Amino acid sequence: MPSLSRNESRFLESKELCRFATATAAGAPHVTPVLYASDGNSIVIVTDYGTKKLKNLKENPRVSLVVDEYRPNRGIVIQGECTIYEKGTEYRRLLKILFRKFKYYRNNPWGEGEAPILKITPRKIISWGLAPK
Repeated sequence: MPSLSRNESRFLESKELCRFATATAAGAPHVTPVLYASDGNSIVIVTDYGTKKLKNLKENPRVSLVVDEYRPNRGIVIQGECTIYEKGTEYRRLLKILFRKFKYYRNNPWGEGEAPILKITPRKIISWGLAPK
């Protein structure tokens, strides 16, 4: 499993929005902008029940996301596997990460069973415009 470099981690921590791609079991793609946080090497995203991305993830856990900017031209693509958490110790740990990063989430909290949390484990990392690893 690849790990993020210090510069890649810093870049991800400095941003809030990514474009998150999922696919059906048959491979039909779906891309949506989502807020995210990082726990050092994994990406953490919350979603709602009933979303197309959650339906896709239950059929196919392979995902991709991109975080980038145009000026300066730099960014990162992460391809990986997604695990869905709805309750438990890991759910609560990931929830704290999201609450730490986003004031809106802290002001509008939820608990176990109310919104699934997605944890993306990188399998391939591609970055550009960031200092070398």
